[in-house]
Formats: sequence, C-alpha cells, structure tokens
Amino acid sequence: MASDPTDGDALDCYPYRIDGDAITLVFGLHIDESLYLRYIGGKLPDDEQLTALDVALQPRRHGSQPDVPRLATIWPQAGRGYLGLPAMALRRGDRLLATYLTLAAGTLIAGRSAHLVLEDVAAGVRVTIDWRITSGDVVRAGTTIENLGDTPLAVDRLASLALPLPGWATHATRFHGRWAGEMHEATAPIPYGRSGGESRGGRPGFGGANWLIAHEGGLGAVQGRGIALHLAWSGDHETVIERDADGATVQISARLDPGEIILAPGESFTTPDAVMATVSGGYNAVRHAMHAHLRADVLPDHADWPVRRVHLNSWEAVAFDMDDMRLARLADAGYAIGAERFVVDDGWFAGRRDDTTSLGDWTPDPERFPKGLDRLIDYVGELGMDFGLWVEPEMVSPDSGLYRAHPDWCLHRPGFDRPTQRHQLVLDLARPEVSEHLYQVLHTLLSSHRIAYLKWDHNRDLFPNDGAGHAQTLALYALIDRLRAAHPKVEIESCASGGGRIDYAMLSRCHRVWPSDNNDAIDRLRINQAWSLFLPPEVMGNHVGPSPNPITGRALPMAFRAKVAMFGHMGVEADPAAMSEEDRAVLAAHIACYKHYREVLHHGAVSELMFDAPGLFGTMIEHNGRALALVARTDMADDYNAPPVRIPGLQPDMRYIITFPLADFDDPPNGVGNWALSGRMLGEAGLVLPLSRPATAHLLYLERMDFAG
Repeated sequence: MASDPTDGDALDCYPYRIDGDAITLVFGLHIDESLYLRYIGGKLPDDEQLTALDVALQPRRHGSQPDVPRLATIWPQAGRGYLGLPAMALRRGDRLLATYLTLAAGTLIAGRSAHLVLEDVAAGVRVTIDWRITSGDVVRAGTTIENLGDTPLAVDRLASLALPLPGWATHATRFHGRWAGEMHEATAPIPYGRSGGESRGGRPGFGGANWLIAHEGGLGAVQGRGIALHLAWSGDHETVIERDADGATVQISARLDPGEIILAPGESFTTPDAVMATVSGGYNAVRHAMHAHLRADVLPDHADWPVRRVHLNSWEAVAFDMDDMRLARLADAGYAIGAERFVVDDGWFAGRRDDTTSLGDWTPDPERFPKGLDRLIDYVGELGMDFGLWVEPEMVSPDSGLYRAHPDWCLHRPGFDRPTQRHQLVLDLARPEVSEHLYQVLHTLLSSHRIAYLKWDHNRDLFPNDGAGHAQTLALYALIDRLRAAHPKVEIESCASGGGRIDYAMLSRCHRVWPSDNNDAIDRLRINQAWSLFLPPEVMGNHVGPSPNPITGRALPMAFRAKVAMFGHMGVEADPAAMSEEDRAVLAAHIACYKHYREVLHHGAVSELMFDAPGLFGTMIEHNGRALALVARTDMADDYNAPPVRIPGLQPDMRYIITFPLADFDDPPNGVGNWALSGRMLGEAGLVLPLSRPATAHLLYLERMDFAG
C-alpha cells in the first residue's frame, strides 16, 4: 500500500491519497480499521503533509458518543455505535447476517485508484471497494461482494457508493418529472433525517432520482462547489441521503428485491458503477467534467463517430398512417430542406395500424411495402440519406403472432391476469430462448436491409417483476452488446417514451438518447438545460416539431423552434411539405447553419449563460477559439429593455469577432456585427439584444482573433 510516513504511536489513522489532473482524495484508516474519506477537493501539492491534514480535519469527540466514535465512513456498518444506514444488507437463510468487516490483504491506494479489500472471516464475507479517477477527474466507484462461506448468501442491498459529504455540501439539487416533463430541478437544504428517491418500474424512470448534485448553498452557473452523482444502471435504483448532528452521507445503489441476488459458496456479485464529479465552478464545471468523461470513457468509439446527421423522423408527420409512397414523398420533402437520415418510426411492421397490436412481429408489412422495404431504403439512399427504423424489442402485444405462439414468454404471474401498459406486455429477456429469438429477429432485419440506425424504444414499466429486474437489465445489455458486435456500424438510440431510461450504462452501448417526447421548444429549453448537466449535446436528440405542438398546443415561430433544435443532435419531426414556403426556407437555413457549425456544437465545452432577469435561457459551446451561443426568451420581459447578455468563459484578454449567422431571419441585433470585443467585456458587461418578446431567440458566433481555422 502506498502511503506517507506516519507516527503510529501518535495517531490512530494512516492517510493515503489518489490524484487526478485537478483533484485529490485522501483516505484515512480509523483505529477500529474503518475507512473514511478525509479530503475531497482541488489537487493538493505533491508534498502535502497528509498526517497534518488528517489531524487538522479530524472531528472532535462530543458528548453522548461511544468511547471510540464511529462516524460515517466510505463503508458504513451496523454496530459499534453507528446508527445510520449500513452499506449492505445480507441474509443466510432466513436470518439477517451481522458482519464486522476489517481491512484485509490486497488493499492498494495509489496513483489514480483505490482498491480496498474488507473481510469478515467469521461471517464468510469479503467486500472489495474500487474507486478510480477517470477522464474529467470523474470518479467511478463500485463494490464486489464474495461469499466465502459454505452456505448461500442473499444480498438484499449493496451500495455502489457510500459518501460522507463535506461540511460545505449543505444543499442538494434533485430532479423530478413525468412523461413529456422530464428533469425538473428542485434545490433545497439537505433536511435532517433520511431522504432520497428510488425507481420500481424496471428502469430509471421519469423521476430523475439517479441524478443528484450535493453542493454549497450558493451554487450557480459559474460559481460554487458541488458533487454530482449518478448511478450508471438502466434498472431500478435507490438514492439515500442521511443527515444527523454529525453531518450528511449519501448512498447510491441498484435497488434489489429480496431473493433477487443469492450467491452460492464461492460466487460474487458486482454492483453497477456510481459516477461522481467533485467540482469548484458551479453547474458549468459539472458539465465540463461529465461531458469529458462521457466523450473519453463511456460513449462507444466516440472519437471515431462520423458527423451527427440531421434526422427526419416520420412520427409527427404521418404517425401510423404510412405506406411506401407517402414515406417516399416525406423523404423527398426531407431531402429538400437538407435532412441526411430518414427514420421510419412506429407502424412499419406487419399488422401494425395502432398501438394495440403487433409488437413482436418485426417483419415489414407487405401491404404497406408491396415492393418490399428495400425499395424505400434504396430510394432514400438515392436521395443521399441513410435509413433508420424504430423498434421496441423488449415488448410484445397480446394481439400478435409472437404472443400467440409463446404466451409464456412475457413477465407474468401464473394464474393471474396480465396487466398491460400502452396495450403491451414485457418480454422476459432473462429467458435464454427469448433473448435468442430477439437477437435472431433483429440480426436478420439488420443483415437483410441497409439500415444505419435503430431507434430502440421502451414504452412501459416492468411489472409484474417478482425479482426479475436485475436479470432483465443484464439480459438487455447482453442483447445490445451482441447486436453491436455483429453490426458495429449501426447507430442505436435509446428512447423510453422520452427520458424514461437515460443513464451512462445505456450510453456505453448507444449513440443517442431521446430526452423527451415533448418537442415544444420552450419546454425543451428547460429540459435540455437540465440534461446538459450530465449529457453532451451530440447525444441528445433535439427535433423541430410541428406548430401547434401536439402535446402542449403551443404555436411557436419556425426560427425559434429551429434555433433550439440546433443545440443537440438536430432533427425534424414534422412534414416539411405541409409547412409554408417561408417556414421551409427558414428551416433549411437553420439546418445548413447547424451543419456548418456542428464540429463546434459536438466537440466543444458547454456553458450555461448568466442572466439578470427571468425568462431567459442561454447556452454557449466553445471549441478551439470558436464559440456558438444561443440566447432565447420564453416569456414577456418585465421591462422594455432586457438587460445585457453576459458571455462568461472566454479568455478575458483576447478579442472575439462577433457575427450573427442567421440575422436574416431575426430582428437586427443592435447593429453589432463583425465587431471585435474583449472576452472580459463580453463576460462582465455583455451585449444588449432585442429580447423583449416571448419566443425570441438569437444565435451568436464568436471567433477568437488568433483563431487559425
């Protein structure tokens, strides 16, 4: 084990450190061999005296404590006076298993990782905790438990991460939501007692409880310390925050039903990873850390991704009312405005006329495609677009050929009714014959047709699960992994009625997520801003929808809708042929602008802009001296003159040339154009833009004067 020298006679703990590029974590060992995290924050000097640091930060014993106080550690255990939630719950047979884990051989804390081995030989349990610092100084933490005993061991709960929060982390920003209204932020002081959230639908769900930021009370866009947390897991999860007189602790884990994980002698179980970013610099620092981690360590082969092609998706244009000729006309209209990928959504497969039937029968409908699906694919290819297709493989309709042939393949309780959601049931992917069937069907579909993209949907919760959730999630991963190995060039989007299943484990297998079924541009400004804390723009599908919007009923100008859609993976979910000639021209111009700047949009650092008035949203993305910024107003300004828009994050002593790429479609922005202003002036004073009316948006391009192209 790597360590600094310590005086064992004088101290009852032995500090060790791991370092990232800009952070340090210091671990200590208490006299009772419990592990604690003494420091987490900015990188310490290489010669920092860790023993002095440990003494300086050591809590003092207070009244009404055990003689050897047992405070929250990175692996809290019951007994010895600790009254909080233990990090695990185990059973042998029908009895709860009490354990006292102590540090064991094999522990190593050095470099960028901590490998901590804890054992209770009498209980027959070994727990290994791994923390490693990845790109962006993001910490990945996971736990493995081994059954060293000679009888089965039931694991009812096992934390991926147990984190005593620093004293400055007095507040928490959590997220809640519903279908078409995902990722609402809720910030409040961390209350005394226990709080948190969980999901029970077999997926993370719309509640957002697997995303959390613990922070100082003054956390803002560009200031304040924070710790952002996420569980990289596509099944059920549990987040628990406990606060008492000694401080606060957060635990995050996959939620397990009793009996779901039972280890035979010699077997082990590993949790999904918890993801943690410790930052100083507010929400924008969270974005920078999380985006760096996803781009470097999570997204599959991200460095080799081609440009993010502009989508035209058929759903809002035709819904179920499709045939090959109507889709060909829609493709023509998409080509005319600059679309690069044509995606046929729900309704293409045999018998599908509405959402009550045919899920599971994944063959092209011969009535809708009398010349075969390939004729449409070839036609789309002749237009210079590639082809995508919607699927929902995990589900089955009771009215389908698959269900009639295999009614036992769905999750169900024998002898009870089979409740549906959206008129569908869930296939039991943990059954080998089910996963094999799905693989063969999808493999045949991708092998037989030139399909570049799958929109993989998931439109209902998992019930009844009866302890099947964990196995279902692992079987899903195995299915996607097998398909990607066989078809490595096919891009996959993870959709779950919008944002019902978005997590880093899914993103390690997919190329895109669908943040919300709600395409209303005003709602999407808020939804996208919240998701952008954790997701870079190139993975967030962001489409221009119809007006009025079919979900909200709101009518918005095309220029506003199109600008909002540019700041993500841009697409169109409407029929361009049904638009006015003016709207088609405006949309085509915005698509061309998106193509021109997408290197900046999809490789740059994302920052939220600061405003001195409500109702304003702003995003800037900067890459190699070039930046694109969106500023949008969603309501009527309180005053005639909106305050200046400040643009932080630029180099203060450099000058930036400012242009407005789409000024032909917007109100003239005070005549500023091709002016050179300093980064300090733009960050501290800003620009006055005409932003008094609702649904007003401006696009700014800033180029550093030394930029060489």
